[in-house]
Amino acid sequence: MSAELEVYQRQSFGRTLGLGRLAGLLVVDFVNGFNDPALFGGGNIGPAIERTVDLLASCRRMNLPIAFTRIVFEADGSDHNLFVAKVPALGQLTEPAVCSQIVPQLRPRPGELVVRKRLPSAFFGTDLAAWFTARGVDTLLIVGCTTSGCVRASVLDALCHGFRPIVITDCVGDRAIAPHDANLFDLGQKYADLLSRDAVMNALRAPQRHLSASN
Repeated sequence: MSAELEVYQRQSFGRTLGLGRLAGLLVVDFVNGFNDPALFGGGNIGPAIERTVDLLASCRRMNLPIAFTRIVFEADGSDHNLFVAKVPALGQLTEPAVCSQIVPQLRPRPGELVVRKRLPSAFFGTDLAAWFTARGVDTLLIVGCTTSGCVRASVLDALCHGFRPIVITDCVGDRAIAPHDANLFDLGQKYADLLSRDAVMNALRAPQRHLSASN
């Protein structure tokens, strides 16, 4: 055990929240621009998208509530904010832009929510929390990118809204691996449970769980 981990354990960090009554899936910013190393991508984002394909299919088979997020700004710059001031290239993520569209292998279906946001958190200034709450969700399976940015912000706000956040470790990605690893460690110690895709799929299928929206 590392000295750093021993400090966290001694101070009672890293406890498990577990699955609640009903899980929902939150797919954060898996759009073309974040799958393109020439724009906002790189690192392990591509493999994280591919790992999410089967998870999304499994959640659909179980009729779980599913929401996606996109960063979308007005083409005329009228809604640009400090996020764009810090990262000006984000301004090209407009409604019709190809780079702002959800990747084709994860394309949303009718009945699934697509949230347009202008800041890192999926919850800030959106009706996402109310949408999940109205469907009885108390646990959020969180995938997407980037781990150190919009995923982290969304995990923290999920916890603040009373959802049990579960970060799917091989279905989140970042353009650089060091911040990805550091943020997974920190999220797991303070704010969320960490599970691999296969582990969470097995947990959802467990007979003692009642996680289907049809139940």
